[in-house]
Amino acid sequence: MSVKQIPRRIFTGISGLDEVLQGGLLSNRTYLIRGGPGTGKTTLGLHFLAQGVMEGERVLCITLGEPESNIRQNALWIGFNLEGIHFLDLSPTPEFFIEVESYDIFSPAEIEREPITKKIVETVASLKPNRVFIDSMTQFRYFATDSFQFRKQVLSFLRFLVDNGATVMFASEYGQETPDEDLQFLADGVINLSYSHSEGYILNVSKFRGSDFRGGFHPYKLTEEGMKVFPRLIPKEHRREFERELIPSGVPELDALLHGGLERGTTTIITGASGTGKTTLGIQFMSEASRRGERSVVYIFDEGVESLISRCEAINIPVRSMIEGGSLSIVRIEPMQFTPDELANIVRCEVEEKSARIVMLDSLAGYRLSLRGGDLVSRLHALCKYLANMGVTVLIINEVEQITGDFKATERGISYLGDNLIFIRYLEIKGELRKAIGVIKKRLSDFEKTLREYEITKDGIKIGEPLTNLRGILTGKPEWVKGS
Repeated sequence: MSVKQIPRRIFTGISGLDEVLQGGLLSNRTYLIRGGPGTGKTTLGLHFLAQGVMEGERVLCITLGEPESNIRQNALWIGFNLEGIHFLDLSPTPEFFIEVESYDIFSPAEIEREPITKKIVETVASLKPNRVFIDSMTQFRYFATDSFQFRKQVLSFLRFLVDNGATVMFASEYGQETPDEDLQFLADGVINLSYSHSEGYILNVSKFRGSDFRGGFHPYKLTEEGMKVFPRLIPKEHRREFERELIPSGVPELDALLHGGLERGTTTIITGASGTGKTTLGIQFMSEASRRGERSVVYIFDEGVESLISRCEAINIPVRSMIEGGSLSIVRIEPMQFTPDELANIVRCEVEEKSARIVMLDSLAGYRLSLRGGDLVSRLHALCKYLANMGVTVLIINEVEQITGDFKATERGISYLGDNLIFIRYLEIKGELRKAIGVIKKRLSDFEKTLREYEITKDGIKIGEPLTNLRGILTGKPEWVKGS
């Protein structure tokens, strides 16, 4: 008895989609691409074929709706090189409209199906393609006299292609008038593409025979470089061995507050009102990391890159030289143009390809905008857990609205995400506005329970001695202790 050969994995040409598919498609199988107009079905099919050309395979695009010339022109606009892709153009020609056909005995479907079938058989027999993309299978429905005949014809057609050594991807234009449940049953895999104004472009896999896949909904974009898929981040799938060492700030008094620094692979929330110096504090940890030869990255949502560089240079933190030396990257993120999954994939690139050891999100309010009403806590939890598993130290900048008054660490219920929580707040002392810094949480070690004065000078961050002679600091209206 012969042993059945296990199908090999083949890439789709879209790395994010291959990740969703746990490594790519299974060869010599059939895959249905479902989606409404403009969702990128043809773009996905062209990626699939272009990848085959790159791997030295013979590929075939069978088009029944859009002419080959239109597909080639559209492909040029998004930078596709279609050289090496063989086209079988079965779309209606202009002459079809003006020709008068007479069907006295047979239906139009039966008359038109025969020459199309002959062309497909002849092309497949001569080319023997490894990959075939059919755009779209919906057109075959009009060649059948009833749904039973259509299903039988499609099944036979797909088997013919697979038996000739092809992996097949075919598109479907589903709708109320053209439901495609029958095609979903016939295919070995089903990839669904959709678009809405609230969520943008969304992809999900609903069927994949013979393989596991990443469930859920994954955003994607149609760009000048084609389709880009951003898989939902699953933290448990990523892990790296690392030593849980201390990360000092380089400011002795701050390190004393933290009993040596922050532990590697932990998340720290730096919280305070506007202008208290939260971002500067985070950059200070990165400056010290640069001296150790480690790479850091800052994602800024609210401030311009040059503005941040200028502020840091003015207080003797050499951010520009850190960037030029490759130990720091500052990435400006426009919240309404990036989804959380897209940002997570950008972060993964920095961590997995560029070995970033410290990541800072500045700020939480900007990150929240990118959610477009989604769940802040679950998305932030997934990102922080992934970074922790990879041994990356995370800094999250959180702005509170209250300048003085009763102390409140965060206003969005995310304090539990932080292994460490550092706060900076304004004080009024003898009619002068000053600032104090303190630690109220450190999960992996003890910390100094006192507060210290916090000041940003032209020489950098300056932290004073413990403020043991003041009480009521957390109210923002401290009082001197008698006898001090």
